[in-house]
Amino acid sequence: MHMPDTDRLYDAVRDVPDFPKAGIVFRDITPLLANPALIRGAVEQMAAPFRAAGVEKVLGIESRGFILGSAIALELRAGLVLARKP
Repeated sequence: MHMPDTDRLYDAVRDVPDFPKAGIVFRDITPLLANPALIRGAVEQMAAPFRAAGVEKVLGIESRGFILGSAIALELRAGLVLARKP
């Protein structure tokens, strides 16, 4: 499968300035998630460095990690462990 280039992935992430408070830029990944080709490409690119590593579990840290970690775990044929921030 042809993976989208990194620029296309970055362009799909929306910046929301001053959220949740002044001086913070929130990176909204929902536009990327809404595009099947882009989410597939992002997952493939994130999983690629670990394909031959024999990964048995992927750690998904909330909340984006729950979404992306599950897809990466499927790609690597690994389990998923969910972790919440303190």
